[in-house]
Amino acid sequence: MELAIVIAVVVVALVFDYTNGFHDAANAIATSVSTRALTPRIALLLAAVMNFVGAFLGQKVAHTVSDTITPPSGAHGLTVVMAGLLGAIAWNMITWYFGLPSSSSHALIGGLAGSAIAAGAFVNWMTVLEKVVIPMFISPLVAFGLGFGVMLAIMWIFRRANPHKAQKGFRIAQTISAAAMALGHGLQDAQKTMGVIFLALVTGGFLSEGDDLPFWVIAAAATAISLGTMSGGWRIMRTLGRRIIHLDPSRGFAAESVAASVLYTTAYVWEAPISTTHTITSSIMGVGATKRFSAVRWGVAKSIVMAWVFTFPAAGGVAALTYLLCHFVFQLP
Repeated sequence: MELAIVIAVVVVALVFDYTNGFHDAANAIATSVSTRALTPRIALLLAAVMNFVGAFLGQKVAHTVSDTITPPSGAHGLTVVMAGLLGAIAWNMITWYFGLPSSSSHALIGGLAGSAIAAGAFVNWMTVLEKVVIPMFISPLVAFGLGFGVMLAIMWIFRRANPHKAQKGFRIAQTISAAAMALGHGLQDAQKTMGVIFLALVTGGFLSEGDDLPFWVIAAAATAISLGTMSGGWRIMRTLGRRIIHLDPSRGFAAESVAASVLYTTAYVWEAPISTTHTITSSIMGVGATKRFSAVRWGVAKSIVMAWVFTFPAAGGVAALTYLLCHFVFQLP
């Protein structure tokens, strides 16, 4: 019975990973495609490959995710994890449908917390506060500030350069910055799915808390997010690449470079599962504001921020309802 539920949780976790891939594919490719630095097909292929590679570069974020809740052991606890995943998937699909770049990371953490609360299970609120909530507010501010500062530096350094030649050079450089952004996305987001699968295996009694992640978990998560990325995310790409601000190659390069740097730092230094969506969106706003603040379409930005704010409680609410439904149908203790 428990083995069957574990298998079901792993499958649903990989489905979440897949939706994460196509939901967040735009994070890595939107700026490069909108500036015509890369064709959509090449950009997607690059993002998928780098997502796959990034998934193998660390496990710290995965362990942070697995530490957010302590579900009961056995089938009951596995149901808590399953409900959390379903809540996250539901919110991902809703925001994808409306083209809003919300956070898959916060949807996942919110879903796990919501189902745990409904089940009366332990939620490690200190981990949620330090590793999720605080970075949720700080990382966009840092990305915005760094994006603004880096773009000002680029404008000053190349102030006497031929504009056509400079932009051509930045269009080539965007291949590197897009690859770095996609690598950071794989490093961050694939690990979150690994963390959930690890949590399910521990809850089902197949692993212990101190064990390392099995290789098959890493490979499966890397493959799922890469396949999701290959399926594209055109709705959200349009929002990031064009509706916030019209980007040129230099601004696209600056936004991607800053976002990638923030992703690497938070993954390796703070072990925090931050949102790649928040990070790249804030970077785009920062570099765009160097034109003039009115150049940024703040109405679109407001819609995105509203999606950010509602992600955690919305995913948690759906997860809680899912758990209560499962509890009633399967007569859980």
